Amino acid sequence: MTFFREDLAEDIREYSGRLSRRVKKRKRTGLELLAASLDELSVEPSEDGVLAVEAALDHIDDAQGLPVDECRLRCRYYRAFFGNSQATALIAGEIAHLASEELGHGRGLDLLSRSLGWALQSRALDRRQRAGVTVQRYADWFGPEIRTYEYHFRSAITSSMVDEPEPKNSSSDGLAVAACEEEPSKHQSRPSDGVVVISGIGNDATADGRRVAKEFAKFIQRPLPLRDMPELTGLRSRLVAEFPHAVAVVDDVLEGLGGRPTVHLRPIILLGAPGSGKTRFARRLSEELGTPYELISCGGLSDSAIGGTARRWSSGEPSLPVMVVRRHECADPVVILDELEKIGTSHHNGNVHDVLVGMFEPETSRRWHDPYLQAHCDLSHVSWLMTANSMEPIPAALRDRCRILRFPDPGADQLPLFAKRILERLYIDAGHDPRWAIPLEGFELDALASVWTGGSLRSLERLVEGLRKARERARRQQ
Repeated sequence: MTFFREDLAEDIREYSGRLSRRVKKRKRTGLELLAASLDELSVEPSEDGVLAVEAALDHIDDAQGLPVDECRLRCRYYRAFFGNSQATALIAGEIAHLASEELGHGRGLDLLSRSLGWALQSRALDRRQRAGVTVQRYADWFGPEIRTYEYHFRSAITSSMVDEPEPKNSSSDGLAVAACEEEPSKHQSRPSDGVVVISGIGNDATADGRRVAKEFAKFIQRPLPLRDMPELTGLRSRLVAEFPHAVAVVDDVLEGLGGRPTVHLRPIILLGAPGSGKTRFARRLSEELGTPYELISCGGLSDSAIGGTARRWSSGEPSLPVMVVRRHECADPVVILDELEKIGTSHHNGNVHDVLVGMFEPETSRRWHDPYLQAHCDLSHVSWLMTANSMEPIPAALRDRCRILRFPDPGADQLPLFAKRILERLYIDAGHDPRWAIPLEGFELDALASVWTGGSLRSLERLVEGLRKARERARRQQ
């Protein structure tokens, strides 16, 4: 099951509120502490609050009619998603217990792989905690990491079982006695880094299916790499130096990345006036994070083709994120949607906003059904950055799934910095060495300041371009 409303805090509120009402109906002494702890947790979901509920469970004398064991297990599950390594290890043990009862059945291998994934996650959390790494929102990436570990273990176990000879040594109860230092089987494959985005192609027995399977052959069941998180201190310094008017935006964006092993951004809308530098910031952020990106102008988007088109049509093509994944051969590219408010609002042939809502939801993006592939794809590692000049045309359902960061206008006090960089870029665009861009003199900066008092960098660029041309004309006349 997914969390209630796809959110850990919402799930905690809903569960603790329901259980509190159930406890109060018992009207038994000895349950007051549990009811009070549940009420507090429903108001302020936190790991400390979950621990308080667990402690209250230990003080119950008469638990008749109450799901104490279920509640304790759920509390451990919550604490695991808060990043607690001990709770994660305990959940791994619970899943292993379930797996032991299902061995020999189809579900047993899935549970065994899942148990190993949780065990490995508990080790990773313990190492991060010992290293003093602080993560703001474990819940955002806890699930995807578990699923990646689970896939690797399942692949390795399945591969090692193929044509495996019967063990020569076995105990009296029929269980194999494995040698600890035994060489791995030639069929055995070790888990590799990455995420499988495309696990298969649907209806691959048809002519169209075979064509699509051939087109995506190198991606089927292939783990695609995830980008390691770069050093954020230097990254922040470079972005602040380039966008001094947007320090708060830089900090807000990077806050959610601290402690993550790989790069992934929650959907972000950069809201600001035209010419404030939003698009360039999105590009530079992607470059500094080391992630491939695609910049898509929203002016021409009006139907649901961004989510893919059925292969039976001559215009059939994969969804936009699948095409970006294929082009860059990684599981975590960044898609930059420029001027989001310009997306067409007509519902003829579908609507872009409706498709994006599904792609932004962690659960649906993890199992996105691509109509061209006719199969589910894991797009949960794709990051979405958007720019917008206005929020009015953007529906509430889409806004609710995004972080909206207001991108400020550049100020007049930053004129010397911006003018210098614009001048250097103009020389580069003209094919010249940027060192030819002789620094602007005082009277030139004064002339610019008399016209540009802050705001759009595009207008400042036009002014600097005019100044550059005047310089060139004066040089030719000398």
